[in-house]
Amino acid sequence: MVGKFERGIPLAAGALVVGMVGLAIFDPPQPDTARPQAVLDGALLGKAVLEGADTELPGFETAAGPALPSGLVRINAPGTAAESIVGVITVKPRDRGARASSLHTAKALDDTFQRIGYDLNAVRSGDRPVPRVFLAKLPTDMAEIRQAPKRKEIFFRSVLPLILQANNEILADRERLWGLHAQIAKGEILSAVDRLWLIVLAERYKVKRGDIASLLARVDIVPPSMALAQAAEESGWGTSRFSRQGNAIFGEWTFSTADGLVPENRDSGKSHRVKAFKSLLHSVRAYARNLNTHRAYREFRAMRQGLRKDGTALSGRKLVETLTRYSERGDKYVKALRALMTVNKLSYFDHARLSAGAQAGSKASAI
Repeated sequence: MVGKFERGIPLAAGALVVGMVGLAIFDPPQPDTARPQAVLDGALLGKAVLEGADTELPGFETAAGPALPSGLVRINAPGTAAESIVGVITVKPRDRGARASSLHTAKALDDTFQRIGYDLNAVRSGDRPVPRVFLAKLPTDMAEIRQAPKRKEIFFRSVLPLILQANNEILADRERLWGLHAQIAKGEILSAVDRLWLIVLAERYKVKRGDIASLLARVDIVPPSMALAQAAEESGWGTSRFSRQGNAIFGEWTFSTADGLVPENRDSGKSHRVKAFKSLLHSVRAYARNLNTHRAYREFRAMRQGLRKDGTALSGRKLVETLTRYSERGDKYVKALRALMTVNKLSYFDHARLSAGAQAGSKASAI
């Protein structure tokens, strides 16, 4: 009996591995489920309470750190370790009414940025990193800000941390991919976990299994200057209906009726919608994945890979010339993006970094 039992253990283990591989192939995990998220849900603002040192944040735990200005707390995303991504949110006092309803506004957000010392000029000059502030949604009153420079500033300060976070996640995958590529080149046998991870990554980036070269061309970042310009152009600086109702700041199309908003001026006979997202970070991740996988952006990926091989820093101003197929406006669209980059000095943000913390991919920036 003992002999049969011992012989059965390897068979059972083998069946388990086969089952896991099959599950990964036919039902791969979504790219945004494998990493800790610090997405701050706007609904949470209505539940959070701050009274002196006592903080009530349902679903979240307070994180240790230096004291913040009054009205702010640090939190860890649910289910993550103490050193995981830390976000900062404003919290609502217990007294309801007009004072409470006015907290999730553009002015309140601007005041919060001021209090934590979030200054774009300091970021441009490299004097300061970008605070790890991840908004779930933009204020719905962005259009009410009469001063265009102020509206632009609030928009860029809101979106830049999200772009950097999405890029850090990609860089973490890229760093691991380079490590496995080196192991394979040495003739080493990869572990079962690493082989499974490569299968899932290939599915996510739509390449053949085992094609490391194609993965390295796709698993890479989007320059922040380019992403900021597109977000501003596609969302009308956060004032469009799609950005307000669906967190859609990049205007991505979908033909699904379940997760999209119908354009008001959609041509007769067309069925596309603008894809909606549950948070701004999900929108940014989807945008990066779109550029990294869709056949319309092969030129973008090829130019980016060429810059990498030459040891040249990725330039949004250079790479944006490949986006003529992103919009029906073609070359005019590219010119509009370049104008946005010039007027708003966005190229400086290509070197921006998030503030210190558990920064995914922090060692991979030179790859």
